[in-house]
Amino acid sequence: GDEDTSRALVTGTLRRDDGGLRRLLCSLAEVHVRGVDVDWTVLLPEARRVDLPTYAFNRQRYWLEELPAPAAGTPADQADAALWAAIERGDTDEVARELALDDHCKRASLDEVLPALSDWNRRRREQALLDSWRYRVTWTPVADPPPPAALGHWAIVSPENAAPVATVLTDALTASGARITLLTIDPLDLDRATLARRLDDAADANAPFDGVLSLLALAPGHHPGLPALPTGLAATLALVQAAEDLRLTAPLWCATQGAVSTGPGPSRTDPVQAAVWGLGRVAALEHPGRWGGLVDLPDDPGDTALRRMAAVLAGTTTEDQVAIRESGLLARRLVPAPTRDTAQRRWHPRGTVLVTGGTGGVAAHVARWLAANGAEHLVLASRRGPEAEGAADLAEELAALGVDVTFAACDVADRDSVARLLAQLPDRHPLTAVVHAAGVAWPEALATTGPTEVADVLAAKASGAAHLDELLGDIDLDAFVLFSSNAAVWGSATQGAYAAANAFLDALAEQRRARGLTATSVAWGAWDGGGMSTFSADVRSGLQRSGLTLMAPEAAVRALVHAVGHGETCVTVTDVDWSRFAPRFTAMRPSPLLDNIPEVRRIREESAPAPAAESEGAGRELAARLAGLSPADRQRTLLDLVRTEAATVLGHSGTAAVPPDRAFGELGFDSLTAVELRNRLISACGVPLPTTVVFDHPNPAAVADLLRTLLAPAADGRPPVLAELAALETALAGATPDAPLRAQITARLRSLAARWDGETPGDDLDLDLATDDQVFQLIDSEFGQA
Repeated sequence: GDEDTSRALVTGTLRRDDGGLRRLLCSLAEVHVRGVDVDWTVLLPEARRVDLPTYAFNRQRYWLEELPAPAAGTPADQADAALWAAIERGDTDEVARELALDDHCKRASLDEVLPALSDWNRRRREQALLDSWRYRVTWTPVADPPPPAALGHWAIVSPENAAPVATVLTDALTASGARITLLTIDPLDLDRATLARRLDDAADANAPFDGVLSLLALAPGHHPGLPALPTGLAATLALVQAAEDLRLTAPLWCATQGAVSTGPGPSRTDPVQAAVWGLGRVAALEHPGRWGGLVDLPDDPGDTALRRMAAVLAGTTTEDQVAIRESGLLARRLVPAPTRDTAQRRWHPRGTVLVTGGTGGVAAHVARWLAANGAEHLVLASRRGPEAEGAADLAEELAALGVDVTFAACDVADRDSVARLLAQLPDRHPLTAVVHAAGVAWPEALATTGPTEVADVLAAKASGAAHLDELLGDIDLDAFVLFSSNAAVWGSATQGAYAAANAFLDALAEQRRARGLTATSVAWGAWDGGGMSTFSADVRSGLQRSGLTLMAPEAAVRALVHAVGHGETCVTVTDVDWSRFAPRFTAMRPSPLLDNIPEVRRIREESAPAPAAESEGAGRELAARLAGLSPADRQRTLLDLVRTEAATVLGHSGTAAVPPDRAFGELGFDSLTAVELRNRLISACGVPLPTTVVFDHPNPAAVADLLRTLLAPAADGRPPVLAELAALETALAGATPDAPLRAQITARLRSLAARWDGETPGDDLDLDLATDDQVFQLIDSEFGQA
């Protein structure tokens, strides 16, 4: 007969070791969900029905879809890959077929050629990887900025020894139209509270400071109770903290003399002052709205240099790390530094090599390479010496490589201890190289970092390097290697002391080269290894999100060997995904430092908001639509817009995942997605918005309120004058006016604020009682010609 197509369900209520009530209920549930009616009231007489949660039936998938296979490339690419794969395998028959070699003699010759080709291809790939990690700091000439239209009221904070420089700068800035208050202090008798009080007392209530210029980096000597801490660095930290305590809105600039080397020729680089530059780069990240910048002056600045100084302080240039020279204005830049020559120059270690921090994870990797490549004696110095964790295992491993190893207990922060260590080195294996990898990190925000913590961080890195440099004198070494950090190159939040210590190392390398001695300072990114490069899972994840990839130690060592072999002075080695790093790094504060990196330029071009004409058209259309709505509908429309754009940026399918009052940080926004949301809102609304709009307005409802103020100020029931001021504030935050216009706007803002407070003689307008027309008349008189 006909085939029976019915479907049967078989279940049981008794299984081995599973025959109780629970098994019975599970079996009934199985048949129930397949359509069989079950009278649950018999089994569960006290039970009551409840609604199932609706989310179980949203049918929204959160699993990643299967990724498409990578593009196979062109036939030529595939053929090239096949050939090199055969070469790597040493498959002569396959290579012969790929090259169409039929002659047996020619094919036989491949047995000799293939190993060389394979080695060449491996070295080419390795070098390409290392080249992608290499960067260098350069100094780029920039056009002289126009003279400032107005500087306003500035405080110059100077140590007593810098009186001549302070006098010259006071005269020059006064000649440029500034009003100067000079605070001469004794940095040895200074803390943040005292300095804050001095600044507060010096400020004129009627004309608060428009800027603060610090000369504290010029203070000589070291902290009396903390010999590792330079006085100038301690005083500068106190000033940064005092500015934070006072909530100063005026920019803080730090001036140095000879802190940076700007050219290939000999220069007097002062590592102590360079440490202030390291600290300042972190201040720019932690206090982006309060920090002005860093400026390095020549020893004897002339009139031209002083005019450039006034223009820089006035903000007529966007640069915040500059060196003023008589020849021109130079701006600091980070640039790619791939290897230019193809010569395989190598560092061939010999004799005795001293490695500080010798039992740490990073130093251990270097020690293994030294042992395997010619060093006859390794001295691995650390505070605990042979008692350090892992020392015994490392000693056994190195001994197997045929090298003599000495584990020395030495605190490199103690000059006498370093001197004893050097005196004990054996004559039969003279010292030929030093690798200074010692150091400690102290993650702490500048606002809560004390002098003692800074001194502890500087002791091992900066003081240790200085002791080695001094005690070794003019000994001709093959290598003097300093392990620096990215924190010294571009700064790292909560790493102010560490950045200062590593900036010291970079400047010391420059100084040694200027003295005719060897030195190589490598500013490392994150190593994937032990010691200071041991990271928790959370830190690893955070680094990855920021675009910083952990580098394989073996490859990092090859980069080190390459830098030493090629006689480089300072090089940055780091694996950076600029598409992630750059937007986060510049979210709160632009950084011209990255302007010459091609990937960053491309990212900025691709992520720029819609063209002005296009966004302005969208803004006019949206404003017209809002004008016909009630205040409640207007707010609802803008809130829907913000939530929709936010959901799109975060990858949600709808606005339900973006509650109006949920903080952006809780929703998952970071620096990169905040910039993307800001750009999408500009394109949709046609109004200027600051890069920090998501950070300044905590949730979607607050951003919608801002947009309502900007797009429909007169129709939303708010006092028109407040709406106008809100629009002005946002316009200023999103604008990048040229120098003359910036100075003109600043001067008018000051004048307007003074007149609001009734401080201008003859002005009897009471703003508390003034009508909107009167206030608009005042605004028009001040800004109508801007």
